[in-house]
Amino acid sequence: MNGSPITADMLPVLSPGKHRNPRKGACFMEFASYLAGERWSDHPSCTHGGLAHLARMANDRVTDAGRRRMAPLIPSVIGIVTDDPRLNMILALKAACAAIPVASEGRQRALAVGALVTLPALERLGGSSPLDMAREVRSAFEQAPGAESWARDFLAQQRRAASSVTVQHSHAVISVAVDGIAYACIDDADDRIFALLASAIEASVIFTGKRPEQRPVAPAPEKPAPEEATNRSGALTDA
Repeated sequence: MNGSPITADMLPVLSPGKHRNPRKGACFMEFASYLAGERWSDHPSCTHGGLAHLARMANDRVTDAGRRRMAPLIPSVIGIVTDDPRLNMILALKAACAAIPVASEGRQRALAVGALVTLPALERLGGSSPLDMAREVRSAFEQAPGAESWARDFLAQQRRAASSVTVQHSHAVISVAVDGIAYACIDDADDRIFALLASAIEASVIFTGKRPEQRPVAPAPEKPAPEEATNRSGALTDA
C-alpha cells in the first residue's frame, strides 16, 4: 500500500449481516478481510477473534448512519492478533463496563456477573497491564451499584465458582453488552457503540503492542439527513 489516505468515498456502504461477496454488500469485518488481501470473510485471520466479534456486533446493531461513521475504523483492526487469552477477557470487560451503566436490569445483572467472574480470571493469568481493567470495572459498578450487589449475591449462592473463562464466555459477554447498549432507553446508542469499538481497538493496540501500519483514513464527511430514517435492522421507516 502507498501512503495516500483512504477517503470516505473509497469505503463501502456497510450493511448488517454476512454477505456472500462484495456485490451483495459488506460488513465491517468483511471489508477488513478485503483490505488485508485475504479471502472474503467476516472471520478473517488478520484480526483478533474477540475484537472481530465486537466489530461484527457493532456493525449489526448500529444504524446506517452509525455504520458510515464506523467505516474509517476498518483499517485499524488489521494486524491486531495475539494468542494471549487475556485479550478476550479484556475486551469482554471493556464491553461490559460500557454497557452496565445504561443496559436494562436483566442485561445489567448478567454483565455484572460476567465482570465479576472475568476480572479475577484475568488477574490469575497475569492481569491486564498496562491497562487497568479493575479500575474500569469499579467505575462501571459505581454507576450501577444495584447490579453489582445482585451479582455478588448470585455468585455467593453458586456451589462451584468458575475456574476459568473461555473464549465463548468472553464473546457472550461482548454480545450481551452490545445488545445492552443498542436496545437501552437512550438516544445516543450509536455514539456509545462507536466509542466502545474505538476504545477496544486502542486497548488491543496497547495490550499487544501491535499498531497496524495501514494507510490513514480521512474522516467521513457530514451528510445531509435523508428524508427517511433507517432503523437498526436496515429497514426503512418513516422519519
